Amino acid sequence: MDLFNNHEDWSVKLEPILVKYKMRKHPLNYNNIYQLMVMVILSAQDSDANINKIAPTLFEKFPNINSLAQANYESLTTYLSTVKNFKTKAIWLLEIAQIIKNDEDIQLSMEALTALKGIGRKSANVIMREAKVASVGIITDLHVIRVSPRIGLTPELKDGNRIEKELMKVLPKTIWNEIGMAISFLGREICRPKPKCTECPINFCCKYSEKIDLK
Repeated sequence: MDLFNNHEDWSVKLEPILVKYKMRKHPLNYNNIYQLMVMVILSAQDSDANINKIAPTLFEKFPNINSLAQANYESLTTYLSTVKNFKTKAIWLLEIAQIIKNDEDIQLSMEALTALKGIGRKSANVIMREAKVASVGIITDLHVIRVSPRIGLTPELKDGNRIEKELMKVLPKTIWNEIGMAISFLGREICRPKPKCTECPINFCCKYSEKIDLK
């Protein structure tokens, strides 16, 4: 039997990063689920650092989804001008705010979240993980897309949804909530485009590290 397709084996092999990054908060500096939802939408094709930079003034002006629902396009875009694709994202946020209207009415299910403009499976998985909602998928951001094939978890794919499906096939559901973010943090800190393999806690089971001399 191929060990790399054995669910239990992978949960053991990946335990070092699950322990290292257990319950670490997402790099977006949010204070509540409303803020997280807005920041996740804004961060698409942009950096977490940039969204963290504009967030304080944005949320000072629009402290909750009700205040956002009362905003107009011009007033909102004033706070988003440095965000990539901010014009489209502003339209999405205003539409979402009009639909939901109150913070307590944000529904934390995959179906409800992905029905909103600007929220795909990756974003929904992030929101659900941070809200401590039982996962129905695995966070698959650009770091996970890069790292998963290196480790040997998935084929070499560029599409996040396809990577997620492959991960869901080989990883036990018991670790879905945390493993995506753990792989993402590994990719941010160690398994970067130029990886620091000697520092990696799972280099013993990584297909990429097998190709290089770690001495």
